Amino acid sequence: MGELNTAELLVKCLENEGVEYVFGLPGEENLDILEALKDSSIQFITTRHEQGAAFMADVYGRLTGKAGVCLSTLGPGATNLMTGVADANLDGAPLVAITGQVGTDRMHIESHQYLDLVAMFAPVTKWNTQIVRPSNTPEIVRKAFKIAQSEKPGAVHIDLPENIAAMPASGKILKQDSREKTYSSMATIKAAAEAIARAKNPLVLAGNGAIRSGASVALTEFANKLDIPVANSFMGKGAIPYTDPLALWTVGLQQRDTISCAFEQTDLLIVVGYDLIEYSPKKWNPDGNIPIVHIGNNPAEIDSSYIPLVEVVGDISDSLNEIVKRVDRSHHKPSEIAKLRREIQANYDSYAADSGFPIKPQKLIYDLREVMGPEDIVICDVGAHKMWMARHYHCNAPNTCLISNGFAAMGIAIPGALAAKLVHPDKKVVAVTGDGGFMMNCQELETALRVNTPFVTLIFNDNGYGLIEWKQINQFGQPAFVKFGNPDFVKFAESMGLKGYRVESASDLIPILKQAMADDVPSVIDCPVDYAENIRLSQKSGDLTCLSGV
Repeated sequence: MGELNTAELLVKCLENEGVEYVFGLPGEENLDILEALKDSSIQFITTRHEQGAAFMADVYGRLTGKAGVCLSTLGPGATNLMTGVADANLDGAPLVAITGQVGTDRMHIESHQYLDLVAMFAPVTKWNTQIVRPSNTPEIVRKAFKIAQSEKPGAVHIDLPENIAAMPASGKILKQDSREKTYSSMATIKAAAEAIARAKNPLVLAGNGAIRSGASVALTEFANKLDIPVANSFMGKGAIPYTDPLALWTVGLQQRDTISCAFEQTDLLIVVGYDLIEYSPKKWNPDGNIPIVHIGNNPAEIDSSYIPLVEVVGDISDSLNEIVKRVDRSHHKPSEIAKLRREIQANYDSYAADSGFPIKPQKLIYDLREVMGPEDIVICDVGAHKMWMARHYHCNAPNTCLISNGFAAMGIAIPGALAAKLVHPDKKVVAVTGDGGFMMNCQELETALRVNTPFVTLIFNDNGYGLIEWKQINQFGQPAFVKFGNPDFVKFAESMGLKGYRVESASDLIPILKQAMADDVPSVIDCPVDYAENIRLSQKSGDLTCLSGV
């Protein structure tokens, strides 16, 4: 390859890992990396904020299973990057963050913009390090990607001081090692099968691990062959098609919901690819009384409300297929879950013709689902709308509705939608956000226009932080400090060269959505939302009574 400097060797290593994009901002301390990227096959995407860059890498990793890469300079650039890095780490998305840094000759004294970034990133990454010897670069990059992409995936950080980046470097680029799947022991397979065969009213909870592992087909066959209903977490949407008669849709609201009845009446919970961070077991098993079969790629986390009878640790699809072969449930009565499913479906369908304005969140989401195809992608931001999207936006396939529910960082939707459109340019992509989340990273719409990723941003507009208001009213009876003003979102979009739309009646929404999805530039839809439904849902939750034999 001829003589390279460390930055050039780093970029060659990234190419070897199959990196397609690096998302980030230029800075003084990453100039050598940027210079090396100029002649690379990797596309550098200049973002408008480091947080947006990290969110793009986060969603890229979650959709592809390959580590997304983001780049910042030192100091304030690196601190801006941290929120998205933490989001990827807690959500189980593979990500490699690279930061510029002052030269090693300045680290022992007080120095302009210097922070110990290795120490700073330690709590929000699986592993992180600083390159101090140019020849170690290939080993560091290979280790970073291996750790980031290994189950459970997460974030890794590499810090590159500017004087090291410019030094001559020699090092052999390392091949990616091939890893075979690991399989569960036959003893745990048999123990799980015996527990399932005994259960009179079993229930499956599917989490994000089922999506990451590509286990949706095996899970759907498992459920149907054994006649066991399936609920999914916020991050497990699409683990089983929502149209399947055994699908109970999404669980995880921070209050009782109709689906809670299934959890209260089960005598065995079969937990598939579930991470405790998605939905604390103390919410659905507060006394630790529900027997649990844990099926996952990793052993169960320790929690007083999550103590499995048996842990089936290995490839999830293989585990499910092997368990099915050993379970005889022919002597059990068919599942009576259809009663609960009909109640949930009826509630969903009841908003189809609702004409109220501002639009109820249930109606807004019903219409969005009508317009979106089964393989199209929604990236959901964080706020009151997230609760409604989790409850009412249902998926036929994995990774078609992405919700951050580990770190749950506001502002992910717009940069995440840009990344989704890069990964799947043939699919419709919608960023669903509140007006609060929109204003946190709306600047990345300029990036989306510049890199030709036309997607739709749908704003649930209530002129405030609706989720916090909801919680304040439930807890204290009145809101405080949650209201704000907004710009004219239509003019805002148009000022950036985008298309802007305003919904002025319930009947406007579907035609506007269809028009916006046909646009060849990013578009923004301002839709007033009636969040009085938040309190109505809380009241309904408090009055919920579970009928026996659902």
